[in-house]
Amino acid sequence: MGAGFAGAGAWHEWRVQGHPLRAVGKGEWVRVRVVVADDPKELGERRFGGKKVLVRGDLVEFRVGGEVVRGGGAVTVLSPEVGWKGLLPGQEVVFRARVSAAWRADLTVVVLRAEGPPLAVGVAPWWQRGAGRVRADFAMAAQRALPGDAAGLLPGLVIGDTSRLPERVRENFRETDLAHLTAVSGANITILLGAVVVSMRTLTVDPRVGAVAAGIALLLFVILARPSPSVLRAAVMGAVALLALCTGRRKQALPALCTAIIGLLAWSPRLAVDAGFALSVLATAGLIVLAPGWSDRLRAHGWWRVPADAFAVAAAAFVVTTPVVIAITGHLSLVAIGVNVLVEPVIAPITVLGAIGAILACGWAPLGELVLYCTAPPLWWLLTVADRAAALGASITLPTGVRSGVIAAVLCGLLIAGSRPRLGTG
Repeated sequence: MGAGFAGAGAWHEWRVQGHPLRAVGKGEWVRVRVVVADDPKELGERRFGGKKVLVRGDLVEFRVGGEVVRGGGAVTVLSPEVGWKGLLPGQEVVFRARVSAAWRADLTVVVLRAEGPPLAVGVAPWWQRGAGRVRADFAMAAQRALPGDAAGLLPGLVIGDTSRLPERVRENFRETDLAHLTAVSGANITILLGAVVVSMRTLTVDPRVGAVAAGIALLLFVILARPSPSVLRAAVMGAVALLALCTGRRKQALPALCTAIIGLLAWSPRLAVDAGFALSVLATAGLIVLAPGWSDRLRAHGWWRVPADAFAVAAAAFVVTTPVVIAITGHLSLVAIGVNVLVEPVIAPITVLGAIGAILACGWAPLGELVLYCTAPPLWWLLTVADRAAALGASITLPTGVRSGVIAAVLCGLLIAGSRPRLGTG
């Protein structure tokens, strides 16, 4: 299977290397037609010389000179905010741009630098328009119900919408390794599916009907939160678990994770070089393989169950993801485990109340705002912990690159091996 994926990846890379758009001279102007694949992301002013947005899309065709060339391929668009910021996934746009080389080896064909708004904008599919409306209503209700920082953070925690997240809060979360909370992951989907299944059982609904209802909720949530790598991984695992529930089979997390990885890599080879997907898979594997044993050992040494579970989960996720984080960012937080333990109890209430408030805000805004107002205390705690921890400056800057990542992986591997109980011991 590994050889098959390697061969498929090499074939896709060969197609990207020979793409006609790569033959266009760097800096040359082209007229392109692109389907937007994700919400536009704001970029820092200092790095890109003014406010810019990054848009990922799928190429439909491009025109250079008098020739029109049709062909697919992933492209990245760097553009001003005007005319681009409000685009929805699925919209087709036509614009002029200068061709630049791709930034990373992730099967992106080229980077297109647009100098102005798109010349034409198509209509997004109805489900994307509906999701966009829900996201906008949710963000407005949060703005009315909560103070500034909390209002910008809540949509990021619940549906991954960080468009209104203040830069100071964003930096605090990066410094303390809490940035994963604003990227929808397995925790959000687990909480959502758990809430739906428990509600169905409370109503004494047949388990299979409850599983179907949870599956519908899962599909709607993926559309609403956007199918990012971590969302896709968590969604496939959730679907496998629901299938096990429908068929009466015993749920097993590790086979579900393996199924999700194999299926998603077969569907989208680009995920093999996506850092977000790698971090999501590693963190989930750590929670499945390491956290239960570490929690049992802590309880054997006198810890209570709840703090033992919380510490084991935070420590397992930190250890297995640290090599990738160091290789990419060179950042190592010395307070990451403690901070994640402190904020873990408030994540579920924020997620559940936020999801209920998002649904109610679309029907009757005052009731939705009332529910969202109840998230103010846990959000205050989360923001306070991140702010105080970031003020400590307890982080280390290390060299980035493969060498640093390999060294960190070896050290983390030794730590994991040393934490295993010796034979003959309890």
